[in-house]
Amino acid sequence: MPPRPESLDHEAICRLLPHAGAMCLLDSVEDWSDTIIHCRADHHRDPTNPLRGEAGLHALAALEYGAQGMAVHGALLADAGPPRAGYLAAVRDLKLPVQRLDDLEAPLTIEAERILSDANSSIYDLRVTAGTQAVLSARATVILQPADEEPTS
Repeated sequence: MPPRPESLDHEAICRLLPHAGAMCLLDSVEDWSDTIIHCRADHHRDPTNPLRGEAGLHALAALEYGAQGMAVHGALLADAGPPRAGYLAAVRDLKLPVQRLDDLEAPLTIEAERILSDANSSIYDLRVTAGTQAVLSARATVILQPADEEPTS
């Protein structure tokens, strides 16, 4: 088996996610292990960001950045087979100390730490920062689609 890459660029991330085009929000995976992934994103200030509304990019969008970090981590861990679709089932202890992302100058750093996992679900602690500014913290649960089911659109 070839060695696992320590980092990934945007193009490689997009191949691991079901998100197409601009909805693939992560620019890079900086490093990862069996329990944690560190990603980076820098287009939260982009006026064409698909999550942006008339008033700007709400801080709640950071949850999607974190969820994509979880999805990339799951896909990287599934190197023995195709990654399974996952559905965000629960978010607990959500903290959003900022109101908007588009006025943050620093790139976003996304950290997803897998706390618990079994064949059908995973629980992650998520942290998103912009430089030293905390942006989001939460605990998220993802339920995986059964391996024998086809994805639905």
